[in-house]
Amino acid sequence: MMNVFKYMAGATFVAIAISSCDESTVTLGGSLTDENDNLSIVDAAFHATSRTYVADSVLSLSNSFYLGKVKDPETGAEVRSEFTTQFHLLEHTYISPENKIVGRDNGRAAADSCELLIYIESAYNNNDSLTAVKMRVRELANPMEEGVKYYSNYDPVSHNQILADGLNKSKVFTYKNLMEEDSVRNESNYLNHIRITLNEPYTKNGVTYNNYGTYLMRNYYDHPEYFKNSYSFIHNLCPGFYFEMTDGVGFHSKISNIGLRVHYRIDADTAVTSGILTLAGTKEVLQTSHIINDKNVIKNLAEENTHTYIKSPAGLFTEVELPVTDIKENHQNDSLLAAKIVFQRLNNQSSDSRQLGIPQTIIMIQKDSLISYFENNDVPDGKTSYYTSFASSTNTYTFTNISNLITYLWQVRADGIAKDAAWETKHPNWNKVLLIPVNVKTSNSSSTLTRVEHDMSLSSIRLVGGENNPNDPITINVVYGKFK
Repeated sequence: MMNVFKYMAGATFVAIAISSCDESTVTLGGSLTDENDNLSIVDAAFHATSRTYVADSVLSLSNSFYLGKVKDPETGAEVRSEFTTQFHLLEHTYISPENKIVGRDNGRAAADSCELLIYIESAYNNNDSLTAVKMRVRELANPMEEGVKYYSNYDPVSHNQILADGLNKSKVFTYKNLMEEDSVRNESNYLNHIRITLNEPYTKNGVTYNNYGTYLMRNYYDHPEYFKNSYSFIHNLCPGFYFEMTDGVGFHSKISNIGLRVHYRIDADTAVTSGILTLAGTKEVLQTSHIINDKNVIKNLAEENTHTYIKSPAGLFTEVELPVTDIKENHQNDSLLAAKIVFQRLNNQSSDSRQLGIPQTIIMIQKDSLISYFENNDVPDGKTSYYTSFASSTNTYTFTNISNLITYLWQVRADGIAKDAAWETKHPNWNKVLLIPVNVKTSNSSSTLTRVEHDMSLSSIRLVGGENNPNDPITINVVYGKFK
């Protein structure tokens, strides 16, 4: 019996390699095994159907978030990305004793200045690096709470999450930071950023401070318990901020980090030195994305039936109906060794340099598990979910072997029908999967997949498929194995 398992393993390897063959039957048993364990290998091809699925919104709790507003050259519609962030207390947060602070406001220690630094990673398009846009930063009334599943359509403004009369600051900027000298920007270690000063008088609980930094410093002295940890800081002093785009089109960038800095001077007896309190918007605290797409445009794209779309952020997925019954019936006693499916990209019809990028990684998951998959932090398991990368050399996404998924879905159907003859009618999505653009995270030590997140970048692709597909059909090449 051990020989059988060895030969089946070898047969599976070969089956994957030959799963794209055109011949309907290939007998390799004699070359894989001895005559007593003759294995028949048979391959076949089946067609899958697809359509575009409107995502509407996606789980927005992600380590990757963006800011900007652009016009999609493919549709002419605007896409807007905004976000909220809290701030994390760094280890050993410390401010010098109050009597050593040089700056004074109403007889007490005061900050000299306060600023937000938003570190931006890449331009949406180099041609727009000098395009002026406007953003606004507003203070949250209450923290976004851990454990709550925020989706990308969650609008802090409409949910009364903005503090009335709280901090409210606008900023006009360009991707190319013209506030810095060329010599500074050209340095190898330069980090591009947007700088927002918070130096205006700030009032909280009836007390007016000369700037937001002084508000933080005074509470450090008066309420040291607020600085015990990030949770206490967020829930008692600084719930966080909402960053929103208010004017201009042409800027969109991934945010690599956010810093809140308070600058002050210290009387060190023999000299005056500089001090700084730094807080960071990092993955240790909550950040959420708010995505605004043109719903009418998204709906119209989904209704196009000569192809399908994958579009991010929070836009469109491709839904695929797998021909599970066709593959498995009449082969119940055979082993499904391989099932390969390839999705062909259709090239852009425009040469506009502002075309959105191609999603680099997609996952295939069951349609009915869309919400639970991301909320439970699931990762591709090679049985019910898979992931693959875009191959520029072939212009395709290839799932090399989804045979486990086919077998699993067939068994779920069989179990369901055994209990209820109408099961299939009641579960119309049982054999449907979604192709979703994602970012995947791996552990540094073992490269093990540890996290899958919705891709919040700007990307768009058309795939062969759709109800009235004019191209070659989507094909699943399968390989069966059976011992005689």
